[in-house]
Amino acid sequence: MRLSTSITRLPLAEDPARAEGAAASLPAAGGKLSALIAGAGGSSPYLAGLIAGESAWLSEAADSDLTPAALVASGTAGFEALSSAELGPALRQAKRRVALFAALADLGGAWSLDEVTAALTALADRATDLALRAHVGDELRRGRLPAPRAGASPDAAGIFALAMGKMGAHELNYSSDIDLIVLYDDAAYAPEDQHDVRAALIRATRKAAATLSDLTAQGYVFRTDLRLRPDPSVTPVCISASAALGYYEAEGRSWERAAYIKARPCAGDLAAGARFLAALRPFIWRRHLDFATVEDTHEMRRRIRDHKGLHGGIQAPGHDLKLGRGGIREIEFFAQTRQLIAGGRDPDLRSRRTVEALAALAEKGWIPGDVAAELSAHYREHREIEHRIQMVNDAQTHVVPATAAALAPVVALSGETEPAAWCARLESRLQRVEALTGDFFAPTAVQTTARPELTDEQAAVVEGWQRYPALRSARARHLFGRIEPQVLASLFRAARPDEALARFDSFLRGLPAGVQLFSMFESNPSLIDLLGDICATSPALAAYLARHPEVLDAVIAGRFFAPWPGLAALRAGLAGLLDGTMTAAEGGYERALDAARRWAHEWQFRVGVHHLRGLIEAEQAGQHYADLAEAALAALAPLVAAEFARRHGPAPGVGAAVLGMGSLGARQMNALSDLDLLVIYDADGAEASDGAKPLATRAYYARLTQALLAALTAPTAAGRLYQVDMRLRPSGRQGPVATSIGAFRDYQINEAWTWEHLALTRARVVAVIPGGGGGAGAPPPRCPARIETLRQEILVQRGRDPRVMPDFQQMRERIAAAGGDAAGWAPRAGRGRLQDIELYAQTLALRAGSASRRAPMQIRAGLKAGLVAAADAEVLVRAHEFLWRLHCGARLLSERPLDLATIGQGGQEFLLRETGAEDAAALSARLDELTEAAGRIIDAAAG
Repeated sequence: MRLSTSITRLPLAEDPARAEGAAASLPAAGGKLSALIAGAGGSSPYLAGLIAGESAWLSEAADSDLTPAALVASGTAGFEALSSAELGPALRQAKRRVALFAALADLGGAWSLDEVTAALTALADRATDLALRAHVGDELRRGRLPAPRAGASPDAAGIFALAMGKMGAHELNYSSDIDLIVLYDDAAYAPEDQHDVRAALIRATRKAAATLSDLTAQGYVFRTDLRLRPDPSVTPVCISASAALGYYEAEGRSWERAAYIKARPCAGDLAAGARFLAALRPFIWRRHLDFATVEDTHEMRRRIRDHKGLHGGIQAPGHDLKLGRGGIREIEFFAQTRQLIAGGRDPDLRSRRTVEALAALAEKGWIPGDVAAELSAHYREHREIEHRIQMVNDAQTHVVPATAAALAPVVALSGETEPAAWCARLESRLQRVEALTGDFFAPTAVQTTARPELTDEQAAVVEGWQRYPALRSARARHLFGRIEPQVLASLFRAARPDEALARFDSFLRGLPAGVQLFSMFESNPSLIDLLGDICATSPALAAYLARHPEVLDAVIAGRFFAPWPGLAALRAGLAGLLDGTMTAAEGGYERALDAARRWAHEWQFRVGVHHLRGLIEAEQAGQHYADLAEAALAALAPLVAAEFARRHGPAPGVGAAVLGMGSLGARQMNALSDLDLLVIYDADGAEASDGAKPLATRAYYARLTQALLAALTAPTAAGRLYQVDMRLRPSGRQGPVATSIGAFRDYQINEAWTWEHLALTRARVVAVIPGGGGGAGAPPPRCPARIETLRQEILVQRGRDPRVMPDFQQMRERIAAAGGDAAGWAPRAGRGRLQDIELYAQTLALRAGSASRRAPMQIRAGLKAGLVAAADAEVLVRAHEFLWRLHCGARLLSERPLDLATIGQGGQEFLLRETGAEDAAALSARLDELTEAAGRIIDAAAG
């Protein structure tokens, strides 16, 4: 870009005499360039001085092709060779030239705002790096800095500067100071050398700061502020990275988290700086949605306004464009707060730059797109006015001049002649920003709800909440006090408020802490209504929520009520999550297991809420729960196998398959289902694994299966994933946990009981562990296909056995004798109920040699094979559908056996809706009618 040919706008000269003098400094400029120089010098004494002092350089630079990066590179070329004493004057000259050229490119429209701030930031980065290296070099030459420990090779002795604030975001304003945190990599030095290293680097930091910020006859480079470091009143200007990490982990505050959004290594040992920020990532970006940040930011804004006296109305003259109402900081806080809320879950929201952050937030649905666009436009306008205020006298101020005389040059630098109109437009923008951002920081919706009247018993329950762990802190009590009226109002909308209140009491009692959750409720009042629905209807779901309150993140994180993504998308999503967790700086195997649990908990909660609210029916809920289990197994199996292979080598032979049995195999799970699993492997002649600690094939697959079970069942910091039952494997509890495909076939053909063949009718491969022979480009593992072929072969062969139905009748008798012939409301156990119908359906599939797994399809397979009459099949299918609706709904409501007298009014209404019954009496009559009809059919078939 040549400045002389890229001018698109011109400033006006407020002082004609000074304008004439500025233009005379470059008599050969001519045309627009001369007018630009005259306007800039005529309205800015500071720029007039720079034009006069740097006229020869400017004459050449104006006709050169200079980008922001090229301007800084050419202006500081060769500075590495300068001594620390020579560096200061050289940097000051570079600053004058960059400031002059950037101002003219800005005022003339040759550069965008981003290019102007990029040039200023690039110079700050370069100057900071040069100053640190020069003074660290002095310490090295004087022998004051010990050598690194063996094997360490730190750059710049391990010292690094983090650019904070606008410098970190590449958004330095025209007369900005620079905020730096200077640290050093103490891991590069032996313990006995730490004192000397620290002393030397503290001296170097102080001298570097003086090189940058001291005002000399040549001016200054950048005013430098080192006070953003941990506890600046008691810590030196340079501290160790480990000390800083310890501080943030133990004492870090919300404003420090916000500050680190923009942090980046800018000078010295950049690799050490990157490692430090990676280690600090969990402090900055919380794993869960962090709505407590809203309250913290609102309090910070209030303190700033109190301290600066900025609570008055919006009038452009005298208004603080940075900290005042509707100003730059309002937009930055608006974006940063949302980044802190959601950036821990979504790395795409972690941009350092304000406008980029707004765009990302809009793209992810956190703010409306038109709001992001409007705030971005106001932000750019505010920043350009801020630059013109500062250009007049190179003053670090953000206040619009209060007098007409002082305001005139600012308006003139904007190319305008009417201060009143200029002020009116600025006031309109400030008011608009205030309107767009203000409500977010001061939510009032939950404060206007009237508190319901309470009985003495209800009041006693509410008073008891103050003793619960979630309300132990003053801040938690303060937050809860603001939302309590709406919480109570939501509970009291239930048909039986006492029941809802009791369930909320249990929920609150189970919470370990409350600040984050209460803040989330305040910022998202609809969650309170959802919680009220759950407490009014489902004790089990309320208890689940108390154990896993973080699942509420999913409700507001975007697509909670979107259509079901399907098994393939769930598998891919979880696999990507686990891969990212394994490779993250703070990741690893244990973190991946935690991530899988959090993922499953959120999705399971979603299915439960959708079912409770009637968005899906029991049939869909059963399939969705099964999709989640299968996706978890499919993603975890290769992860566990890879971790196991690190010690024992890849799986020998073809590999293994995990079979889902029972409800998982039939894809008809409920909220409380465990997983019935089998593991079958195909060694393909391999006798052992090939690894650092090889294992015989049988031992390898047995221990690998145990590792998979631990990954599924072990309670971690994030809870448990699933309970697993492997009693359906050959020989039950006495058999090996993993079975070879040959042994499995022999057992099924020659030894298995009829009930094991019945169980096999629902078996389905849900996960695969590839063997060591696979690799990139290898064909899909053939183990699953072989197992499915074998399953169908066994069903066809064993289904001809005349003992199937006599054995089935004996099974029914044993179940009844063991107490499984329940009556009353129990939808599963008992004659003519779910278990009875499903076992009979399995006999039909077995005798028909059908591959069908779900009971209705197995019944239809029996009809097709002539094993059941059409009328009887219809009765059985209708009974199964009714009983599944009742069972699936009951398991969502409570872990206890179903009893309509104890599930409450909300639970009863839910089950009536699910089954289509008008009232409890009609439900009972329908249950008796269908189970009796199904029981008679099965009695007749079993003989």
